[in-house]
Amino acid sequence: MRKYVPLLLFLILLNVRVSTSKNTDRELPYYLTAEKIRPLRQLVNKNLQKELEKQLKQNKTWARLIGKKKMAVGLVDISDSSNIKFARVNGDMMMYAASLPKLAILLAAAQSLEDGTLQETPEILHDMRIMISRSDNEAATRMIDRMGFEKIESVLIDDRYELYDPQRGGGLWVGKRYAKKGKRYPDPLMGLSHGASVTQVCRFYYLLAMGQLVNRQCSIQMLDILSDPEIHHKFVNTLNNIAPEAKLYRKSGTWRNWHSDSVMVWGPLWRRYIVVGLIEDKQGEQILRDLIPTVEEVLKSQSNYKIVERQIK
Repeated sequence: MRKYVPLLLFLILLNVRVSTSKNTDRELPYYLTAEKIRPLRQLVNKNLQKELEKQLKQNKTWARLIGKKKMAVGLVDISDSSNIKFARVNGDMMMYAASLPKLAILLAAAQSLEDGTLQETPEILHDMRIMISRSDNEAATRMIDRMGFEKIESVLIDDRYELYDPQRGGGLWVGKRYAKKGKRYPDPLMGLSHGASVTQVCRFYYLLAMGQLVNRQCSIQMLDILSDPEIHHKFVNTLNNIAPEAKLYRKSGTWRNWHSDSVMVWGPLWRRYIVVGLIEDKQGEQILRDLIPTVEEVLKSQSNYKIVERQIK
C-alpha cells in the first residue's frame, strides 16, 4: 500500500481528476443545467486543434487524403465537463457515410415517440435497437417508412439540434430507404442520400452526452441503444484491445470505398472522448482502426497523463 501513497499525493497536487472527484464518477449524461451547456463550435481548443493536425499529417497517406478532402476527423475531449475541448479536420465537409446517418433515424424516432406521432411498441423498440447495434438495413427502412423523410428532415433542421445546417456545410442527412427500391430525397447541398460531416456527428454525441437530444430521459434511452455495439470492426476493433474496460456508444457505416465510424468512449480518467472519422479510400477500414491510437496520443499530450504514467511505472 505504501508504494501507492506518493502517487495519490502527486495526483492531488496536479489536480488530476480521480474517481472520487466531482464529475468523473457520474454516468452520462452529465449533470449540467441547460444554461451551462455551450455550443460545441465555441469549444474549439487551439492546442488540441494544433496537436490533432500535427499527428494526422505525420502519416503521409492521411495527409494526402486530408488534402484531397477524402478524410475528415472530429475529436471532443469530454473528460472534464467544465473544460470540454473540440478539434476537427475538414470538419464541415459533408461526405457519403453509408449507415452512420442511422443516428438521424434514431433521433427522429425518439422525437416522434415523445411527440406522440409514433406509438411505442415492442417491434419499434426492437427496430430502433438493431438498426444501430447490428446496422440492420431492414429495420432502418421500416423506421423510415413509419415516420417519412419529411419528419426526419424536420428533426435534423430543428433549431434545437441543427444537425443539418446549410450555412455550415450540411451535416447529417437521410434521403433514401436502406433498400434497393425507393425514391431518393438527396440533401440540398451535396446531393447525398446518406451523408454526414464530422462536426455535426460530434455535435450529435455531445448533445446526447449533455442530455439535450429530445430530453434527458430520451437521451438516456438513445445512449442505451448505442451502447454495446455488436459489430466489432474499425474503431471498436482497436478499442476492444486497448481499452476493454471502457463503455462504447457507437455507429459506423461502410459502402464500397466509403468508410465511416463514430464512437463516444467512456472509460477511466482521461479516456473519455468522442471521435468521428469519415474516409473515402479502399483502405478506410484499416485507417479507422489506426486512427484510435493516434487520437489517444493527441489526448494524452493535452493532459497530465505522461507524468502520471511515469509515476505508476
